[in-house]
Amino acid sequence: MVDATEGADGDARSVADAARQAARAAGAQRLLGELSQARTDAIVDAMARAAEDHAEALAAAAVDETGYGVVADKVRKNLFAARDVHAFIRPMTTVGVIARHAERRVVEIAEPFGPVAAIVPSTNPTSTAIYKLLIALKARCAIVLSPHPAARSCITRTAELLAAAARAAGAPEGSISWLTTVTVAGTQALMRQREISVILATGGLGLVRAAYSAGKPAYGVGPGNAPAYIERSADVAKAVRDIVAGKAFDNGLLCSSENAVIVDAAIAEEVRRTFRAAGGHFLNEAERAAVAAALVTPQRLPRPDLVGRSALEIARRAGIDAPPGTRVLIAPLTGVGRDHPLSIEKLCPVLAFYEVADWRAACERCKEILGYGGMGHTMAIHSRNDAVILEFGLQKPAFRIVVNSPTTHGSIGMTTGLDPALTLGCGGLGGNITSDNISPRHLLNVKRLAYELRPLSTGAGPPAASPRQSGPARTARPPALQPARLAARIDGFLGTAPTNEARGRESGAATAAGSPGAAPPSGSPGTGKAAGVEPAAPRGPAAFVCEADVRGALDAGRPIRIDRRTIVTPAARDLAAGRDVLLEIDGGGR
Repeated sequence: MVDATEGADGDARSVADAARQAARAAGAQRLLGELSQARTDAIVDAMARAAEDHAEALAAAAVDETGYGVVADKVRKNLFAARDVHAFIRPMTTVGVIARHAERRVVEIAEPFGPVAAIVPSTNPTSTAIYKLLIALKARCAIVLSPHPAARSCITRTAELLAAAARAAGAPEGSISWLTTVTVAGTQALMRQREISVILATGGLGLVRAAYSAGKPAYGVGPGNAPAYIERSADVAKAVRDIVAGKAFDNGLLCSSENAVIVDAAIAEEVRRTFRAAGGHFLNEAERAAVAAALVTPQRLPRPDLVGRSALEIARRAGIDAPPGTRVLIAPLTGVGRDHPLSIEKLCPVLAFYEVADWRAACERCKEILGYGGMGHTMAIHSRNDAVILEFGLQKPAFRIVVNSPTTHGSIGMTTGLDPALTLGCGGLGGNITSDNISPRHLLNVKRLAYELRPLSTGAGPPAASPRQSGPARTARPPALQPARLAARIDGFLGTAPTNEARGRESGAATAAGSPGAAPPSGSPGTGKAAGVEPAAPRGPAAFVCEADVRGALDAGRPIRIDRRTIVTPAARDLAAGRDVLLEIDGGGR
């Protein structure tokens, strides 16, 4: 039985429960670390069979408890975790020697990371629980689940079923545990317990940040807001079919589901016709305003009561008429940011729709969308032009660029060759430690036996030449410094180089010294103070502010000037909250 009592008493019991479960996991960890590969695999096999056997019942329980999503799609996600993830991790060697590098004389040995604190969301509760339990036990790591309060019963049932299967196959008691009293305070306490070695956090931005501040290694997931670009050479029918399938899958609950469509103007009308035939309803201006008001809060977050609802239900709640059979609502937009509420990540079947001149304009629009919540996560390109596809791979700030497939299915490895996973790292761009799809490899430490290759010389003479060198050792002599030539090159650079502001626009992110809207430092080039001239007028408001800009401004101790037109990403606002770094000015005339 799971208790979710509110208030101080519930918090106290949840915190105490976190301490008990972490200690229990630590006791099991000592025994898990001694298991053989064969025993480990037998345990994981039994867990996967239990998950597969109960996939339908757990899916129905998740929809019944949360009200989110579609039972048939949740069955498919449960089976993806139980079958596809299991098939991928089954051949992995996670015990003992995992690699021998004969040329370098290095032997690698797997070591479990240790007890895992796993935060499980309400949007994909049972599939995420199955996935995290499987990868943890494959790495011989004990695991404690912290269920989302809105999905505590179905998550707990999942854990009970897989724990029973694991015990029957020889897993130590306490290898799988879960909080029985669930509060935010208890979850935070669990992540900070001394016995916990690593955190797997899936949830909202605040929870992921709490995981990263818990003082433990953590794998967190940032927001999605995935754009999908349909380039003029694309197979339009397939592209539209993929996007509708991805966005309607489980009513858009995966964070990698499509959130915006960008279309070349040359094929825009064909794309609109194809969307309508596939169940897409284009919103007129009044309908778009009504859906935005119903779906998006003033803080530019999706309203929880419409998350994971069908397109027809959202239309009904917004007071608009959508044709029977509508699978997605499509909102034509002209911009990204606070003035365009439906440009946010939408965990439901609502798509933003943009028309652009060509792939270069699409490239910039995709960057804006990813910058407004989604940096480092996922996007898609539908094209038959390999040169354009490669340009997107080189230029886009996303670590999963799905080609000619739905982002929802492609990002998790269901329709692509990516590692099958339900936790997707967003790398440094998204404030995550990795850009990988998370697997048992991320829950292993690797010990290395390193044999001597080059004996250390102990004589008085010169060291022996490296075996890789042939002939006498040579020391390159650096070229002589020519001060006059160096000065001329510096003067030339300063006379022609773009400003910090221009360079920031070109790169998509400013450095700390050139953050958008930040005042230049006192006495620095450009202020005029060091040169004895009048200082330049204060710079105008920034056009775009992301999390990296806020970090740079905080490090430099300067504000970032913004106005009502400035696009500030949700992650940037979250980091700036209470820090007096975003300075609002009257820049409405810009």
